[in-house]
Amino acid sequence: MTKPVIGFIGLGLMGGNMVENLQKRGFELVVMDLNKDAVAAVLARGNAREAASPKELAEASDIVMLCLTTSEVVEKVVYGDNGILAGIKEGAVLIDYGTSIPASTRKIGADLAAKGAGMIDAPLGRTPAHAKDGLLNIMAAGDKATFDKVKPVLDEQGENVFYLGALGAGHTTKLINNFMGMTTVCTMSQAFAVADRAGVDRQQLYDIMSTGPSNSPFMKFCKHYAVDGVSDLGFSINNANKDLGYFLKMAEDLGTRAEIAEGTSHNLQAAVAAGMGDGNVPEIFDYFLTLEK
Repeated sequence: MTKPVIGFIGLGLMGGNMVENLQKRGFELVVMDLNKDAVAAVLARGNAREAASPKELAEASDIVMLCLTTSEVVEKVVYGDNGILAGIKEGAVLIDYGTSIPASTRKIGADLAAKGAGMIDAPLGRTPAHAKDGLLNIMAAGDKATFDKVKPVLDEQGENVFYLGALGAGHTTKLINNFMGMTTVCTMSQAFAVADRAGVDRQQLYDIMSTGPSNSPFMKFCKHYAVDGVSDLGFSINNANKDLGYFLKMAEDLGTRAEIAEGTSHNLQAAVAAGMGDGNVPEIFDYFLTLEK
């Protein structure tokens, strides 16, 4: 069976490795990115070409994949002049691997459906290293027939491919997951900072807390930075800040209020304002360490 032609926009650390994996598995790629060095690396591996616009990319592709930074960027690529919506083929499928606002995802899906095209939201878990080996966790949602159509390709990219139901459920689940994870990191980082002020040894605090039910991989990441000085959770404060903002927007759209998320978001915004946005999330410990009343 002939492999589908894949259009891929967004060749950052995650997207670039996803494309390399697809190339190793024999897929033909049409790509776009503002970083021409990233595009050149894809073209050098062969069986790939660069598109001049999202419209041109969509016209040439059976599946269009996005690995972009924000909902705003996704909407610009879809709806802009020479955007994906203008060029997508009937029967083609758009897959959004980024973390987007669910209401935006559902709107795009409806507009694609009006042109006879499908959409899957499929945010990712795990790291760029997993992406290169096709071992991501993929939280996919959308029309079941559309999901079944693209699942063979998703299986080439993910070790665990979860089907979560109607379009938007993937982004909803990812935002809930990131709310929980980033709140845990902020909480534990502040716990270490308060311990420091109180004269409690950080290593001892970790030794005690990690023997109980609070122990988690996120706690270990916080300990690695606050105790060992090693920043090894590859997720930036800027990204966490964006995702908590999206989570709060989603809660608002659902007619509720997420007060704990508001606190996490406030801390992340303050760390960004302090110039720490490019650092990994456990580095928010430094913000808490110097925080005055």
